[in-house]
Amino acid sequence: MKLKSYWLDTAPAFTGVSKEPVAGKADVVIVGGGLTGSSAALALAKKGARVVLCEAETVGSAASGRNGGMCNNGFAQDYAVMSAKLGMETANRLYRAFDAGVDTVERLVREEDIDCSFARTGKLKLAAKPEHYDKLARTQELLAAQVDPDTRMVSRADLPAEVGSQRYFGGMIFEKSAGMHVGRYVTGLAEAAARRGAQIHQHTPVMGLRPLPGGGHEVTTPQGRITASQVLLASGTSNVGPLGWIRRRIVPVGAFIIVTEPLPIDVLDRLLPTRRMTVDTKNLVNYCRVTPDNRLLFGGRARFAVSNPKSDAESGAILRNSMCEMFPELADVRIDYCWGGMVDMTRDRLPRAGERNGIYYSMGYSGHGTQMSTYMGTVMAEVMDGRAELNPWKDFHWPAIPGHFGTPWFLPIVGAYYRLKDRFQ
Repeated sequence: MKLKSYWLDTAPAFTGVSKEPVAGKADVVIVGGGLTGSSAALALAKKGARVVLCEAETVGSAASGRNGGMCNNGFAQDYAVMSAKLGMETANRLYRAFDAGVDTVERLVREEDIDCSFARTGKLKLAAKPEHYDKLARTQELLAAQVDPDTRMVSRADLPAEVGSQRYFGGMIFEKSAGMHVGRYVTGLAEAAARRGAQIHQHTPVMGLRPLPGGGHEVTTPQGRITASQVLLASGTSNVGPLGWIRRRIVPVGAFIIVTEPLPIDVLDRLLPTRRMTVDTKNLVNYCRVTPDNRLLFGGRARFAVSNPKSDAESGAILRNSMCEMFPELADVRIDYCWGGMVDMTRDRLPRAGERNGIYYSMGYSGHGTQMSTYMGTVMAEVMDGRAELNPWKDFHWPAIPGHFGTPWFLPIVGAYYRLKDRFQ
């Protein structure tokens, strides 16, 4: 079993690393080489900007290459709750932004000819309890009437046509959702940006940002310094560099995934006959999907813990047990990959993007970032070009999380709370 991301292990290495020195002047310096940074670099380079992207490790090595490869529309939260909280007009506008995210991924895959097995197979949200099905049904009725007619319910009696498990009580289908090989996708985006002239530097962490008297910032890295007219932080939960203000507003939560050996087609046809992305309604959520080479990927928040080799292995054992509870016939299947990564979770599980002290940022995707990060990279290219009105998150306040100073000391308490909720709700 490899303790590494299946997506990163089976994706081609990024070949567009810049040979230019980290020096001189740039129109935009982007901090972070994941999906937000790579899509922003591509969009800005298309506009003719001189773009320098600095990645602390390698392209896609953090959250962008460590997720489930699901490109799902819809909120992380219940739509009915969001409508009541934000108002129907705002909720619908934000919901459509997630739809636009999936559309943006599909467009870029087509325009840049990215070989990443993108397919709109849809998402199935599985009711873990009978009362969860009733709540999903009420939400789906509201969704269909207001903003997403491409949703429908599946009763427990009809569920075997969607998933070969006896554990669930029906579910809701989101037809617009998609899956892809996210490792090949993020590499393809970065290659496209490099072809357009963006300078992409790996192993180049940004360690300092100093405002300049005439505007712009001096960006300091171990490899050199750059003068940037604009800076975009696309770094997520990075613990490198001068990001203290960001760290007080994001909780890095571990997410963990296992991937099986390749499975026979007849087995997959029993387990997931429609090949939809699946996710359940628990607070300690589980999700699964079929990979492009016919493995089963199974993931979730097995524990509220940080990601490291020991933690990943412990979480992988929990996930294997959960997978076998869902699909008992996989009890003897070999696990080929197990890994973890940090999800940049905001307090309300909604992204944040904007500008502070002359520095732009977009992050906090809270586990729904594959499509939204791509979308926001392209949007922030427009925002930095003077079109702030296009930012769907421009009016959202982003207060610090009380008692949080960058180290998530409270994660075990949060995990215990959600385990109790899953047991009794």
